[in-house]
Amino acid sequence: MIQQLVLIGLVSISLLAVNGPNLDESAEPVTGPGFNHKAIVGVEKCVDCHKHSAEVWKNTVHYKTITDMPRSPKAKEIIDKMGLRRVKESLCTSCHGTEMWDSEHNEMTVEAGVSCESCHGAGMGWVTVHGEFSGKEEDEETEAEAAKRWKASEAAGMLRPSMIADIARNCVSCHVIDHEELVATGGHPAVSNFELLSWSQGNMRHNNFYTNGKENKVASAERKRVLYVVGMVAEIEVLLSSIGNANAMNIYVKTHAKRFSNLRKQFISVAAASKDESMLEFAQYLKTVGLSFKAREALIPASKKAGEFLDNFSATSDGSSLAGIDSLLPDPSEYKN
Repeated sequence: MIQQLVLIGLVSISLLAVNGPNLDESAEPVTGPGFNHKAIVGVEKCVDCHKHSAEVWKNTVHYKTITDMPRSPKAKEIIDKMGLRRVKESLCTSCHGTEMWDSEHNEMTVEAGVSCESCHGAGMGWVTVHGEFSGKEEDEETEAEAAKRWKASEAAGMLRPSMIADIARNCVSCHVIDHEELVATGGHPAVSNFELLSWSQGNMRHNNFYTNGKENKVASAERKRVLYVVGMVAEIEVLLSSIGNANAMNIYVKTHAKRFSNLRKQFISVAAASKDESMLEFAQYLKTVGLSFKAREALIPASKKAGEFLDNFSATSDGSSLAGIDSLLPDPSEYKN
């Protein structure tokens, strides 16, 4: 298990983040996927209200990775091959931890493992708005006020569960390694066995705020369908971009190409079962995508096409018309635990 934690880029920040933090002190904080570590406010700001969610988190690999991963022989091997000094002073912490700027000592520190802001975006711009209930007590806030508050939080960089495409991209940004040298030179696996539905509904699930910890609700049947489709396409988007931008034919390219081929077959089968017009159309497009390394530049527009489908599908489908794919979804016994 410890070695697996090293090998798997856990849910975190962005396609760029795995290249290491930007330590320019003058950099303006940004929010959302690809956040700047200087906009991180820290776990305690979230735990104050989300105590029950925090208790779930403490029993996940996300919480433990920052302590378990550095002790792994595999981590040391990767660090040595990459010519780096220490695990906690390297690009490893971009995905295996939550990086935070220490202004007092003018340095980047690792604030926690994969934590709240790794998945929901750096909180500097939204954490106060998100938690203030429009200046009222929680049960006094009107629906209109709550909707306005959520909209303001999202605009300030918060990734909410309803933002399913962005959440999926954020997960995939660490589970599919978009760093050629880390894989080809360092020996880090290019992908994990990540699958959005089974991982989000496994022991990572922390849908227990509104029940005060009494119940950790599983997603509805409709949402499970959407999660399954969105997770596949989010991976396809990144895989095509990674291959298209690769510098050489190596294990990085070969692994990504194999992963894409498998996901393409899977998506085509799911689209056929769904009978959804947009999915069938995208499946037909995927059949035309070639994997020639010499013509890899063509994969960049293919990645953009996948991104367009991902955005449109996640914005328009509520999963209610996709019952045909239910037999293809992971069984609850397969959820990540």
